[in-house]
Amino acid sequence: MGGGYDLSETGNLHTKTLLLLKPRGFCAGVVRAIDIVRIALEAFGRPIYVRKEIVHNRFVVEELQQKGAIFVDSVDEVPEGERVIYSAHGVSPEVREASKLRNLRVIDATCPLVTKVHVEAVKFAKEGYSLILIGHRDHDEVIGTLGEAPTVTQVVGSPAEVASVTLPDPNRVAYLTQTTLSLDETRDIIGALRKRFPNIKGPAAQDICYATENRQVAVKHVASDADLLLVVGSDNSSNSKRLVEVARSLGTPAHLIDDCRDIQPEWLNGVKTVALTAGASAPEHLVQEVVEYLAGQGFGNVQELEIMPENVRFGLPPEIVATIAAAPAMAAMES
Repeated sequence: MGGGYDLSETGNLHTKTLLLLKPRGFCAGVVRAIDIVRIALEAFGRPIYVRKEIVHNRFVVEELQQKGAIFVDSVDEVPEGERVIYSAHGVSPEVREASKLRNLRVIDATCPLVTKVHVEAVKFAKEGYSLILIGHRDHDEVIGTLGEAPTVTQVVGSPAEVASVTLPDPNRVAYLTQTTLSLDETRDIIGALRKRFPNIKGPAAQDICYATENRQVAVKHVASDADLLLVVGSDNSSNSKRLVEVARSLGTPAHLIDDCRDIQPEWLNGVKTVALTAGASAPEHLVQEVVEYLAGQGFGNVQELEIMPENVRFGLPPEIVATIAAAPAMAAMES
């Protein structure tokens, strides 16, 4: 077993095994974003508008819709003067300006790690650098980051695309990355950029977020022990899709599932060990439903494997902090 787990230690070789990976599921940025919407709904009541999906998981979005959140594609759909929450993926300056013109009361749920990339983009652009943004062009996060310096930024999604990059000054170029990419693929793209532009600069610390990295490392750790990997996450979740790709790149069959209903019975044919994880925007209750489903298919030997501890927490934005602080005083006045 490549990952170092002796499954015979369980004492029952006839029971099929489920390797439940940890860390999995919600990252600190997702917890923060969901909390922001919930607190806003409780504090201000309806309507609370949210630009784009607050996080890329349809179950989370549907739950918040039931609580009263109204999801829109553009701030132009928000009535003037109402409250709007920006999603965890961030927005461009153009969106912020459009919100000002509509006198919207903005609550920013952008993940602090995404904000870091925005700050880096502005810094490099002001210093006269051309920017290479490594990522997926149609992803909300990339669209927002690109908007910080659109005239000097090019998006690159693969090593092959590096060859087509043209720059006014090849010696004054910097790269940034989307936070939810594959570590290995990003490393290959950065390698191609460094080969073509030896003087290229990068961020002081990598842009790929801790949660994306940790979940990929966990998958790599057990890939050779598993006959199959299941990843709980929605199809528009970049970090979830990367987990599937990581496993497949190591020769382990893998599938992305929204919930247990997506599991195809034939996937389990001949399988004795399943590894299970979840993308950073997938709720834990969906994972537990998969555990129950697999138990019914004979995977009763559940081993939770904590590959590394994860204790990151992010503070709430000032608008929400002020609301929480004011709540006791408001309650006292009402009583």
